[in-house]
Amino acid sequence: MITLIGASGRSGAALARALLAERTPFTPVVRDAAKWAALGLPGVPRIAELGDAAALRAALEGTALVISTAHARHAPAILAATPADARFVLMGSTRRYSRWADAHGDGLRAGEAALLASGRAGVMLHPTMVYGAEGEDNVQRLAALLRRLPFAPLPGGGLSLVQPIHQSDVTRALLAAARHPWKGPTSIVIAGPEPVPYRDFLAAVVRAAGLGARPVLPLPLGLLRGLAWFTRVIPGLPSIGADEIRRLTEDKAFDIAPMRDILGLSPIPLEQGLALTFAPTEKK
Repeated sequence: MITLIGASGRSGAALARALLAERTPFTPVVRDAAKWAALGLPGVPRIAELGDAAALRAALEGTALVISTAHARHAPAILAATPADARFVLMGSTRRYSRWADAHGDGLRAGEAALLASGRAGVMLHPTMVYGAEGEDNVQRLAALLRRLPFAPLPGGGLSLVQPIHQSDVTRALLAAARHPWKGPTSIVIAGPEPVPYRDFLAAVVRAAGLGARPVLPLPLGLLRGLAWFTRVIPGLPSIGADEIRRLTEDKAFDIAPMRDILGLSPIPLEQGLALTFAPTEKK
């Protein structure tokens, strides 16, 4: 039996639809039954807060494979609540490699460490920036911001590298990982086909969203972090956090050979993924 934790979230719902499409039985585990019902998907979920050990143990009783799209900080609780012979596919994030310490990254690193120390059979997949999911707030939020600005203010001119991955590839990676015969614990980065400078990524988003060209305006990091506050108070602007601005100065380039060799996946090109993301709803 497959148990899907986080089935009502973005990646979880995308995976749930894929499992239904291939007629693979699974049991959804969610915190909020109403949120699952709003998706319009069949199946009766099990309800469990991941911080409630007894409820989580009951929700995972009898499972052979746990797929979790919940935050990796919950990995220790999931491992403790799952039958000893079960396998795991857990979602992390390449945020765990950030040099900027925060609670989000600390939780990712702790979750990965728990899986690797457990000796249990399974994998933690670390996606880069995910785009293309229904309701995602990465490229859609960026496009919304650029609709209001005549230029793109970027620290250092936007030369840091990014390697975003389309939601469809995340879903394919989760399915491939669920089928792989893991002998022990491991972790794998999943990312787009190649890194690109952030300014080129931004230009590709602008084209896909049908906006006019937005010249890049290089600005100091400190100034941009200060200006980020105004996105929280100016109506119509999507909110951008100061820490998000700081992370724009990090290179996020990764080797995806394990993704190709172990999971057998080649991710779609950025331009193709953005075309799918900004396609009219009726054509998706």
